[in-house]
Amino acid sequence: MATATGRLRLELRGDLLTAANTGAPLDADGVEGLATLRASAKRDDAASVGRYGVGSAAVLAVGDELEVRSRAGGVRSSAAGTRAEVAAAAGASAGLAAELARRDGAVPVLRLPWPAPDDVPEGFDTEVRLPLRPGAAAGVRSALGGLDPALLLALDGLERVEVVVDGAVRVLARADAGDGRVVLDDAGTATTWRVARRDGELPAELLAGRPVEERGRRAWRVVCAVPVDDDGQPVPLPVPVPQVVHAPTPSDEPLSLPVRLVAPFPLGPDRRHVLPGPVTDTLVAVAAGTVLDLVRSLPADPSALALVPRPGRAGAALDAAIGTAVLDLLRASAWLPGDV
Repeated sequence: MATATGRLRLELRGDLLTAANTGAPLDADGVEGLATLRASAKRDDAASVGRYGVGSAAVLAVGDELEVRSRAGGVRSSAAGTRAEVAAAAGASAGLAAELARRDGAVPVLRLPWPAPDDVPEGFDTEVRLPLRPGAAAGVRSALGGLDPALLLALDGLERVEVVVDGAVRVLARADAGDGRVVLDDAGTATTWRVARRDGELPAELLAGRPVEERGRRAWRVVCAVPVDDDGQPVPLPVPVPQVVHAPTPSDEPLSLPVRLVAPFPLGPDRRHVLPGPVTDTLVAVAAGTVLDLVRSLPADPSALALVPRPGRAGAALDAAIGTAVLDLLRASAWLPGDV
C-alpha cells in the first residue's frame, strides 16, 4: 500500500475484526514475510505502509487465527493447526517434545501458513480476517474508537481510513493543502497541520549489528508536524493524544516537544522502547534537523517559541537527546522573528 491513494477499512463485527486495503496484492515474498516474525517483504521504500513487518505479529495478542485474503491468493495461520503439526513432529523428536513442553504448548503461530480463499471485498485488494478470542472485542473496540487521525501524517501511502464498529462508520482522511500543509479530517472535523519531512538512507555500517531484516531497510523518512490555525501559527496538539515518539506507531518514549514526531527508531523486543546506539544517534540528529525545518516554515511570529525545547522538562533519555539536539541547531540558526 505505497501509493498516495491508499485506502484502509477497519471493521469490527461481533468477534470478527477485518482490515481491507488497496495496494499491492499478496505474493510469494509477502507470504514469506508473514511467516517470518517482524520481517516484512517491503524493503527500501520509506513511504511504504507495512514495511516494518510487525502488524501480523501484533494481532496475535487478541486472536489465535489469522487469514490474509488477496486477489492473487490467500494464506491463513492457526495456533491450533500449528500446535497439532508440532505435536506430531515432536513424537519423533525427543528434543522437540521437550521444547514444546517447556513452552507449555505455545507455538510460533505465523511460521506455518496454509492456503486460504482469495475473495476480497469490492474495491479492495487485500483483506485480513482475525477472529477474536473471547473477551477481546471490548479492548479492540476501545482501540478503534481511540484511533488518532494524525496517524495519517506518518503513512503517506494512506489518504483514507474507514473505521466501522458494529455498523457505525467513522472516516479519517488526509488532503495535501500545499505549502507544507496537510489537512486531516476526522468524521467532518478538519485540522490543518504544518509538516516537515526529511528522507535519506542509513549507511550500511550503522546496521551491521541489527537483525538481517532491518539491514534490508536502510531508507528512512522522518516527519515532524504541528497543528496550525488559519494564520499558519502553531496551536496546541489535540487532546487526549498521548505525547510520545512515533516509530512509526506510538511508542512508550515520552516527547516534551509539542509536535508530532515520526521516525523509524530501532525498537526493542517489546516494540515500545527505542534502543540506544548509532542508528538512534543518527536519527536523533535527523529529527532535530526536521524540527528546525518545521520552525523555519512557520510565520515570523512569537508563537514559534512554543516549539523551543525547555531544558529540564525531558521525560526520558531519548526525549532529552532530541531536545538538546534541537536547541543546539536553534542556537546556531537564524529563525527568530525580528521583533522578538
